Amino acid sequence: MARNPVAPAKTEPVAPEGPREKPRLHQRYLRDVVPALVKDFNYQNPMQVPKVAKVSVNVGVGEAIANAKALDATVRDVSIITGQKPLIKKARKSIAQFKLREGQNVGVMVTLRGERMWEFLDRLMNAALPRTRDFRGVPSRSFDGRGNFTLGLSEQLIFPEINYDQVDKARGLEVSIITTAGTDQEARRLLELLGMPFQREGESLSPTTVRSPSRRHR
Repeated sequence: MARNPVAPAKTEPVAPEGPREKPRLHQRYLRDVVPALVKDFNYQNPMQVPKVAKVSVNVGVGEAIANAKALDATVRDVSIITGQKPLIKKARKSIAQFKLREGQNVGVMVTLRGERMWEFLDRLMNAALPRTRDFRGVPSRSFDGRGNFTLGLSEQLIFPEINYDQVDKARGLEVSIITTAGTDQEARRLLELLGMPFQREGESLSPTTVRSPSRRHR
């Protein structure tokens, strides 16, 4: 006697996910910054309006030559801060006086684009920098003449994502913001409109761009 074929199980159709909402700072750029830049610089073509192309975060870890755990700790901290696993930077040549051999691990680097870039910049300008003690703004002299801005941070502890109890050592970071601006003036205005807290004209800064936040009770 032939068996009846088993009817295939019915599956519910899966609704397609809607478009993901853009990061808050990216929305601000499109809504407020672009029109302001067009007004300030009288751009005739929308493609002329400068934007942030990418952000790179670099941390040198020279101590990793003698202490491999230092590199692991740095990778962990940078991953937490940026939301992306960093690349390991290796020495390009040997330097005998520093006991450095070609190919040894000497630092980490992350390049951020898209949503992660916007989210990192938002946290940097609105959460990390305001937490610094006696902070009076970042120097505007750190442009390179081609519309790119580099900011030196004295330690990773200013980022609220970092847990004090898990940090083995304070390490400085270098944040480079690469823009499509043709001049430093346009790039500064772009970052200013996004919320970068530039130092006011005439004010002086301490030798360290960013100092550590005061340690409150844990």
